[in-house]
Parts: sequence; structure tokens; C-alpha cells
Amino acid sequence: MVKSLKDTTTLHNGVEMPWFGLGVFKVQEGSEVIDSVKAAIKNGYRSIDTAAVYQNEEGVGQGIRESGVSREELFITSKVWNSDQGYESTLQAYETSLNKLGLDYLDLYLIHWPGKNKFKETWKALEKLYKDGRVRAIGVSNFKVHHLEELLKDAEIKPMVNQVEYHPHLTQKDLLAFCQKEGIQLEAWSPLKQGKLLNDPNLSDIARKYGKSVAQVILRWDLQSKVVTIPKSIKEQRIIENADIFDFELSTEDIARIDGLNKDERVGPDPDDFTNGFTE
Repeated sequence: MVKSLKDTTTLHNGVEMPWFGLGVFKVQEGSEVIDSVKAAIKNGYRSIDTAAVYQNEEGVGQGIRESGVSREELFITSKVWNSDQGYESTLQAYETSLNKLGLDYLDLYLIHWPGKNKFKETWKALEKLYKDGRVRAIGVSNFKVHHLEELLKDAEIKPMVNQVEYHPHLTQKDLLAFCQKEGIQLEAWSPLKQGKLLNDPNLSDIARKYGKSVAQVILRWDLQSKVVTIPKSIKEQRIIENADIFDFELSTEDIARIDGLNKDERVGPDPDDFTNGFTE
């Protein structure tokens, strides 16, 4: 059982990754992102997830520097955007992200979306960064089973993480099972379905039973499903509340009840259709 914000899952290469972190999608560059990163770290978070396309890497880096916590204690993730896919362009994109963040290395670097036809070249670049000791772990984001199968045909190094949209309306059981079989850690983005699940009557019912909020129940369900989770918030009170999930455990029945809410419904794009930024 995951007992604290410091608890980690061990990726297949031995690197430890926190089960819980802060996502900064749509958090504005400047004081908004700096303050949310500092608030999270101050309140015990050690994992921060950003991406080139969020256009807030500089603020994330500043928040990290101002947090007063040593770099080695933190786990920082960024992602290569669609228009930068390809071998050389990915290597360049990595340098750009590092420069913006003001860091010497990343803990995790991900291919943001599979796109159409370049992810194998992009993966070769991630493998090079990994072999050169520039990044501690590499992975993908928004990859379905068929994308992973295609990647694994030629990959020298298996992805350590697959970060996908994952919440009670999109439980992706087949993908979770495939990743677990392959030793790839699944990670949830938009675990609260961008707030759209917070009034769900079934979840409200379960939340009352545990004296917790719906958000806390969903985030606990992630962890008990062995899924890393990175809820986003810019309010310090919410950042603290989201992480207050280590003093209770959902019953097997309640886990099954939440699993049963699946509708295969996305709030983000379908990875098979989303090729934004690619020139065909």
C-alpha cells in the first residue's frame, strides 16, 4: 500500500518514480506555474510533470530552484512535442527543454503523442539520450496497445512509462494489463477528467463513506490500480487536499464499483486521430 507522497514505484531499469506528482498542463507560464510548483514541493510533492508544448518549462525550472529542495530529491518529467518528432529534431528538443528548465538532466522524457509515422525515429533519439546518461528514464505518452507493439518490434530499450488519459470513465483495462505484462508503468493524466467527474453520484456516494472528497477517492483508486497519478492544480489548498489520500484504503468492492463506471469516454483527443504538428 502506498503510504506517503515520498513512496515510489521502481521502473524496470531500477529508477524510483514517485506514485504521485503535480501536473502543470494549462498552468500559465510566469508566477502561476512558479507558485504552484513551489507550493507542491513545499507540501511534500517530489514529482513535477511538464511538456514542451505547455510553454511553462521556464517557470517550472524557476519554481524548482526557488523551492529550496535539492535537485536529486526531485523527479522531473518533460515531453517532446509532435512537430519535433524525428531523430535529430528530438535531440534538439531535449536540449531546448533542459535549457528552459535550467536543469542538467531529466528524470523522465516522453514522446508526447504517437502521431503518424515518426515515433520509431524519435524513440531512437530517446534511447541515445538514455544511453548517454542524459536522462534517467524514457517513455511514451498516449500510446495505445498497437502503438506499443509497433514500437517494441524495433526498440532496443523498452519504454519505462506510458502516460495516458486515465480516469473512471476511461479505465483502459486492456492497456493497463498490457503495460503490466511488459513491465511498463502506466501513469494517468487528467485523472479527474478535468473536473468532470467531481459531481458523479456513484463517486460522491463512495466519498461520503470514507469521509473524503470525490477527487481524493479517484486519486486513491489510481494508486490502488497501480497507476501513477499527476493531478493538476494551481491552488495550494487543492494541491494539499489532492495529496491527502494516504490515510485510507478503498475496499475491493468499491474499486470494482469505480471500475464499473467506465464509458470509454475521452476528454482529450483519440491518439489514433491526433497528429497535430506533423507535416504529412
